[in-house]
Amino acid sequence: MLTRLEANLNKESATAHAIIFLHAFPLSAGMWQLQIEALRSAGYPAIAPNSFGIEGSPEKEGWSFTDYAHELAGLLDALKIQQVTVVGLSMGGYQAFELYRLYPEKIASLVLCDTRAEADTPAARSNRQEFILAVENNGAPEAAARMIPNYFASTTYTERAELVAQVAAIINKQSAAVINDAMRAIMMRRDASPSLASVNCPVLVLNGEEDKLTTKETAAGIHASIPGSTIRILAGAGHISNIEQPEAFNRALLEHIKEVRRT
Repeated sequence: MLTRLEANLNKESATAHAIIFLHAFPLSAGMWQLQIEALRSAGYPAIAPNSFGIEGSPEKEGWSFTDYAHELAGLLDALKIQQVTVVGLSMGGYQAFELYRLYPEKIASLVLCDTRAEADTPAARSNRQEFILAVENNGAPEAAARMIPNYFASTTYTERAELVAQVAAIINKQSAAVINDAMRAIMMRRDASPSLASVNCPVLVLNGEEDKLTTKETAAGIHASIPGSTIRILAGAGHISNIEQPEAFNRALLEHIKEVRRT
């Protein structure tokens, strides 16, 4: 079973609605610590799984996001969680799309953070292949060196260096094999963009205003394609917006959860 952070789960009876957090590449559930704490304080059940090979989760060579969606569905069943609000950031957003595609009956709502719906272009796949080779040769520090310059708003690197160090530490704990298996899953993911118009659950799109990897224009495109969705752009945040601006992120998330639970 996937390892995870969790809050407010009743192990003795079924949970009608919980929040599941899906982490970015190549990070861990630890990136969601401040969100888990906020939901614990608010009294909402929440889980944040570690993907395959991360923080004691079982390794799975050659896994796909379809495999991971089935694993998540099994986890929800094991924990007696009937429906979830899925909060996915970057890679976690790709996983959220696949979980919704395969198990729409389990999804109460989606919170799509700093992500994109379309599949990789041939050029993007080529870049990812080069990334995989470099990580094979140089290990996790290579992944950190390539990813971290794209993660944060410009001032964070000098004014909040502790956040940069925190994220680097998470990446550097991972093995090259685990990082590259996740990168291959990203590279081969399904194109979710044709199905956006048919999403019929509540959707919140969150994005850092200074995100270089999935820009606010990318987020606006997802919002425009999903009928009835809501969008929030977070000032002072880059790609890992929940870590950089946790108060604004948590406020938007809690407002969304309250609205979903009212319906």
